[in-house]
Amino acid sequence: MLVLFVALIGGWSWFWHYAAGKAEAAISGWRAREAKAGRIYSCGSQSIGGYPFRIEVDCNKAAALFRSNQPPVEIKTAGMLIAAQVYQPDLLITEFQGPLTIADPGKAPTIVANWKLGQSSVRGTPTAPQRVSLVFDSPEVDRLSGGKRETLLQAKRVEVHGRIVEGSVTNHPVIEIVTRLQRAAAPTVHPAAAHPLDADITAVLRGLDDFSPKPWSARFREIQVAGGRIDITQARVRQGDTIAVGSGSLSLNANGRLDGQLRVTVAGLEPFLASINVEQAVQTSPDMDKVAGALDRILPGLGGVARQQATSSNFSLGINLLGEQTVLEGKRAVTLPLRIDDGAVFLGPIRIGNTPALF
Repeated sequence: MLVLFVALIGGWSWFWHYAAGKAEAAISGWRAREAKAGRIYSCGSQSIGGYPFRIEVDCNKAAALFRSNQPPVEIKTAGMLIAAQVYQPDLLITEFQGPLTIADPGKAPTIVANWKLGQSSVRGTPTAPQRVSLVFDSPEVDRLSGGKRETLLQAKRVEVHGRIVEGSVTNHPVIEIVTRLQRAAAPTVHPAAAHPLDADITAVLRGLDDFSPKPWSARFREIQVAGGRIDITQARVRQGDTIAVGSGSLSLNANGRLDGQLRVTVAGLEPFLASINVEQAVQTSPDMDKVAGALDRILPGLGGVARQQATSSNFSLGINLLGEQTVLEGKRAVTLPLRIDDGAVFLGPIRIGNTPALF
């Protein structure tokens, strides 16, 4: 029995070291794949542990240099712990240690991020990735400028999940990306994002030739050249008393900007219009004549009222008249198009913002 026990321990130790070697090779493979896309990862020091049931790679003072960005950026964090089970070395779970800083190479940080828990999971191999997930609990992202600290993002939880749903890595993959936000606010991004919101959005990317290592800007350009599209198959956003659900398809033009239309149903429209200061946005917009004209066609004189008494209530009334009346989650709602034209976003006739170029 003693000999059998010693043999069992020895056999398991051999198996653990074999699996650890496989996991380390997988990590090196992922690094090499990322390096081909211009993303260089490094560790100040690295050690392997976790015996007997896990393989853990401890990367102290982790850093990443994104050469594919223009201009290049350097990301640093206190460290990260990469773990895999001995019986499942193709599933890598990474826990990130904050704070994380973003800076131009060799310069002081301009972005600082921290969180309560930050994790990623990657399933598959470097040559055949299957799915990737990224989760942060209580993230906070700040911008540093002239000794001042400005909040860019705060949330209770942020999740991003990606997987190949059709095709393969080498043959026209179709990629599904799911984004979930809980109590997320980004006051400097857009007035509509100043107050906490919950969101659950599923998008499907069609038009890729393959999923070889490359920057995302190159992937979006590939989609545009191939005449592909971004299908928003499901979207739900809730902010205070406002709830919006929608779906539709978007394309990319030669400038890298979005074109297309979503069919959106909104309950609690007036609070949303007030949050984006629609009165000022429309009064100072060259689209005011279009808005007033559209309202006059529905109810003569309403456009003039909107001009003279530009309030969120008046615009809400006008948009409700322009849209299709319905019920959403037990509340009165209106269904209307959310149109994107060369990156400019219009809710009905009202311009509410802009989306950035994707390449």
